[in-house]
Amino acid sequence: MRKSLKPTTQDLEQSKMFTRRRVLTAAGTLLCLPVFPKMAMAATVLAVRTWPASEYTRVTLELDSELKAEHFTLENPHRIVVDITGIDMSPALGKLVSDIKPEDPYIQSLRVGQNRPGVVRIVMDLKQAIAPQVFTLKPIGDYQYRLVLDLYPLVAQDPLLAFLKDQPKLSGDDPLAKVLSELNRSLPPTASKEQPVIPPSLTPETSTAAIARPSRTGRSRVLTIAIDAGHGGEDPGAIGKGGTREKDVVLQIAKRLKEKIDGTPGMRAYLTRDADFFVPLHVRVEKARRVKADLFISIHADAFVRPTAGGSSAYVLSDRGASSTAARWLAKKENSADLIGGVNIGEQNNQVAKLLLDLSTTAQIKDSTHVADAVLNELEGVYRLHKPQVEYAGFAVLRSPDMPSVLVETAFISNPSEERLLRSRDHQDKIATALQRGISKFFKQNPHLAMVD
Repeated sequence: MRKSLKPTTQDLEQSKMFTRRRVLTAAGTLLCLPVFPKMAMAATVLAVRTWPASEYTRVTLELDSELKAEHFTLENPHRIVVDITGIDMSPALGKLVSDIKPEDPYIQSLRVGQNRPGVVRIVMDLKQAIAPQVFTLKPIGDYQYRLVLDLYPLVAQDPLLAFLKDQPKLSGDDPLAKVLSELNRSLPPTASKEQPVIPPSLTPETSTAAIARPSRTGRSRVLTIAIDAGHGGEDPGAIGKGGTREKDVVLQIAKRLKEKIDGTPGMRAYLTRDADFFVPLHVRVEKARRVKADLFISIHADAFVRPTAGGSSAYVLSDRGASSTAARWLAKKENSADLIGGVNIGEQNNQVAKLLLDLSTTAQIKDSTHVADAVLNELEGVYRLHKPQVEYAGFAVLRSPDMPSVLVETAFISNPSEERLLRSRDHQDKIATALQRGISKFFKQNPHLAMVD
């Protein structure tokens, strides 16, 4: 007789007991296994950028998370070594090598590689001794986390000395001649070796200042105009629909204005930045004061949420709030340039930073308003004005108690029609001509400001 294949009740009970035993055994095995910590994911390098300039070179790594970095310098030859924790080698990091330009005044060459697991080492061979600053920035605007390497010369470049390289002759009446003479005596021997002082030629000026009425002594002095091209380097400023960057067009206008100022008898111009690099707001003001500027004019290209907004504007500092909601919004945006461009807050000089807190005098604001009004009158003939009157707001870059300071928004880069105009060399030249005429008109109407003290 065939045996039935159907499981009995006893068979089912034994099977259940065996299954429970296997499950418990497996669970016990899992509990006994060693617990390993979760491996941290390496950060991703989103972009690398280099900004070589005569004043300093900046190298920026943009990442998707904040990292730690340690650095040290070596001599014979000069090098800087940067160890970055939390990343692995990637094609983006390899791009750093090809980003180094032969004309970079500080970096000779660069090497990058995996020093050990989770640590990438960057070695820069240098052309001179440096005073490095290495710091991180939190996400802001279009940027994620950034690691910034700023390579400054060991002996900081003096704006006055750099300016005087372009001044072949200085009159004995020129205030810069006295400043330079004192500077020559005060510089330590090491600084003189590293950065020789340009001796002034104290021969009398052959030309007189055509725009300045002679003082009682019959002498007038050359006027120094500080021209400040807004934004630069890591801070592109506003960007038009066609991709035009504010930092580029305002630098081109600033250079054209410098040519026209230098060609005006009795005037000379100084650029707070002459290339594509970032300059903090307070440094722009300090540079102008260092070269004894008689006027500070900051050039920008406006942007607004509505693409139909257009026209030129002129602003001066307000000690009583903004003249309009738009002016307040613009000042807040422009004052955020330090956050976007990246300032190492821990290394700021307290005295220089305090400059931003200094209140401009009533007389300075009054003179600034007259300059802005003269400039607006000239700009009106170039295109159109956004508003016919001078506007007021708390712009940090205008906070200088000892010289008239004006911020000019040449046009709205957010307006497609005006963006095209800003890219036009002819229109840039027209703007520069209008600014030069406005500045000349102001000093003709205020000759006391051009007299020898």
